[in-house]
Amino acid sequence: MPEPLHTLHVVSGKGGTGKTTVAGALAMALATGGRRVLLCEVEGRQGLAELFGVPPLQGDEERRLVRTPDGGEVRGLSINARDALMEYLATFYRLGLAGRALDKFGVYDFATSIAPGLRDVLLTGKVYEAVRRRTRGRPHSYDAVVLDAPPTGRIAPFLNVHEAVAGLARVGPIHSQADSIMQVLRSRRTVVHLVTLLQDMPVTETLEAVEELGPTGIAVGAVVCNMVTPTPLTPEALAAVPAEPRLDVPGLDEADDAALAAEFADELAALREEHACYQRLVPAGRPLVELPHDPAGIDRAALLTLARALREQLPEEVA
Repeated sequence: MPEPLHTLHVVSGKGGTGKTTVAGALAMALATGGRRVLLCEVEGRQGLAELFGVPPLQGDEERRLVRTPDGGEVRGLSINARDALMEYLATFYRLGLAGRALDKFGVYDFATSIAPGLRDVLLTGKVYEAVRRRTRGRPHSYDAVVLDAPPTGRIAPFLNVHEAVAGLARVGPIHSQADSIMQVLRSRRTVVHLVTLLQDMPVTETLEAVEELGPTGIAVGAVVCNMVTPTPLTPEALAAVPAEPRLDVPGLDEADDAALAAEFADELAALREEHACYQRLVPAGRPLVELPHDPAGIDRAALLTLARALREQLPEEVA
């Protein structure tokens, strides 16, 4: 089986767009034919545990979240910046037990308050380690890593860790770590996917994120339009329907006809708004993926359906 086009998939989106769900579905789509995929979260919400219906992820454990029908495996990791700092102190400064003792005096809160960018270095550093890690008999521990990243409003500064530490350390382990992370993030191995609803504010934030990520040198992949309303109408047919349709349904009186027509008018307006928002995304020049709205909610079967849709619409990514 050929290797995936990218090794690290960063998934971001405005809050409420379903980015965690899309990240989970993408991990399942990538876990084809026996592939092993690591799905990471960095916001401390235990969103992955909730999505897959498993106990909360603790510490450094990389626990299996799901096996895919064709033999793949998705494992989950919840990255905690405080634990990452303790590991960092132990690795670079040999302050294992001493580092944990220092934490009792607030070293983490102090360090991240005077250098907010340090937190992002710690979080992205753990993802960087997972991407580069090797296992005996395999070139890499994981065939792909998917990161459920912070929202679009913060995604560019979160990923641009070199800029975040530029004023903090020009030499030394922190600077070297940031350099190494940026080499991976700017390489062909990494891509950022942006999740949006076809609504005004999420689309605006998505377009702003595309623009803000440009100077970082980190590649933007697909824009995933989530929870799209299914319709049999083509855009041309949608435009041809009167804004206020009149109905004459046998068996309904005039008042019922008017009430039903009003419901159709509302649905029509919503569909037209979605189409207009979709057209706003086209000039960004990124592949546009559509995932349908499922009124029944998200469960294991729904995730498999979304994974199948991602495989069909992003064939090069999951080949």
